[in-house]
Amino acid sequence: MVCQQVTVFFVNPLNSDGNMTSVKKITKRALYVPALLLLGACCTTRQPEPVPPPPPPAPVAPLGDIFFDFDRSGITPEGEAQLKQNAGWMVANTAKSVVIEGHCDERGTSEYNMALGQRRADSAMDAMVGLGADQARMTAISYGEEKPFDTGHDEAGWAQNRRAHFVEQ
Repeated sequence: MVCQQVTVFFVNPLNSDGNMTSVKKITKRALYVPALLLLGACCTTRQPEPVPPPPPPAPVAPLGDIFFDFDRSGITPEGEAQLKQNAGWMVANTAKSVVIEGHCDERGTSEYNMALGQRRADSAMDAMVGLGADQARMTAISYGEEKPFDTGHDEAGWAQNRRAHFVEQ
């Protein structure tokens, strides 16, 4: 067995003047800075992240017109889809009321078109009530051929005039 002799040198932290040696000062400084950083990190409080505002309410589609076939007051499938949107608008806007205007094209007598316009407005209002809209907040009137949307004298213009127009109040 071989033994080796190890010599250990101890550094006296105090020199002959009673002051700390430079090694002790360096060690103290080396530990002092990280300790301050650690304490600073532990003692600071994070500002809570601000709570984002709630998202805006989903927009409700505005009221839209429905269109009718020639000399008819029955609701078409396209009209039914628009009436569902209009009923949703009424649910979202409980403080408002709606006037449903029945319109016709220029063909037919004024008396006939006034009656047809009223049937169209009533048909639209009945369908809206069936979809959950409040009948007390709706009024149905007829303008017949008196307020055309399109002044054309062809099928394209007439098709735009055969309508129930929804006006918010």
